[in-house]
Amino acid sequence: MRRTALYSRSPQASKDAQAPVADAPDALATPTAPPVRWQPGRRAFGALLVLTLALGAGGVALWPRQAAHTLTQKDIDAAVLRTLQTATLPSPAARAAALVQPSVVRVVSYGPERTSPEAKTEKRGRNLARGKPPEADGPPGEVERGIGTGVVIVDKGVILTNLHVVAGAQTIKVTFADGLEALATITGVQPENDLAVLQARKIPDDLIPATLASTANLQSGDQVVAVGFPFGIGPSVSAGVVSGLNRSFRSPEGKQELGNLIQFDAAANPGNSGGPLVNMEGQVVGIVTAILNPTQQRTFIGIGFAVPIENAASAIGSPPF
Repeated sequence: MRRTALYSRSPQASKDAQAPVADAPDALATPTAPPVRWQPGRRAFGALLVLTLALGAGGVALWPRQAAHTLTQKDIDAAVLRTLQTATLPSPAARAAALVQPSVVRVVSYGPERTSPEAKTEKRGRNLARGKPPEADGPPGEVERGIGTGVVIVDKGVILTNLHVVAGAQTIKVTFADGLEALATITGVQPENDLAVLQARKIPDDLIPATLASTANLQSGDQVVAVGFPFGIGPSVSAGVVSGLNRSFRSPEGKQELGNLIQFDAAANPGNSGGPLVNMEGQVVGIVTAILNPTQQRTFIGIGFAVPIENAASAIGSPPF
């Protein structure tokens, strides 16, 4: 009897034969993609990409920082020297005047017109300063008896000036540095030093009183500045030096002699009376009170006098030192 031939199966055929037959719907499914293998070229590109993003986001932080330079005294001195060589600085007189000017006020007294030679000279000077004829009269019913200067020494509106500026006045008006005008009243006098204390009825919100300084160390030759309203023009500034100390002065009429005065050569004229005489730190050392002129012209010839601030402050019963 003839045998049926037997054939050996190939490995693939055996696998195919053993694999189950898929249902029709599953056989149509998309085959799964083989996994992507990481290759050396892609690895280098990825590393470069990560480094680029790191540098873009915070690469500055990765860069080594330089140590901060510490300023030395030599650096500071060089900077100051360079500034002094390239910048125009205000003069000592200008700085001193700027410090005291917020405390300087214009004082005008009104009342019956005075007929003395000095009063007539002052009136002519005021008129000329305003571009008026020398003998022109003021508005009817309000005659200017005189114009002077004052300095605020208490922030509540307490002002020092000369007694001869406001004596006999029916009305006193003061004008502060910011332009505010106010009526003022006399609250104290010191005739032996030709001083008067005024109280303004209205004051600026940010009124700044002057800084006072003792004259104990004041010497002839020290620089000083006078600030005021000569013939109503101002505030005006003039600079000079202390010419002498403990001087005496007798008024042209011979009615009064003032003592213990500061003599100075900074220009002063009628209208400067009552204004501050200040040192180079802008501190008030005296109150301008008189000028010496042997004629009746009442103009400055180089010698002025100021009451020391110690005497002036005592007029309000409060010595500053």
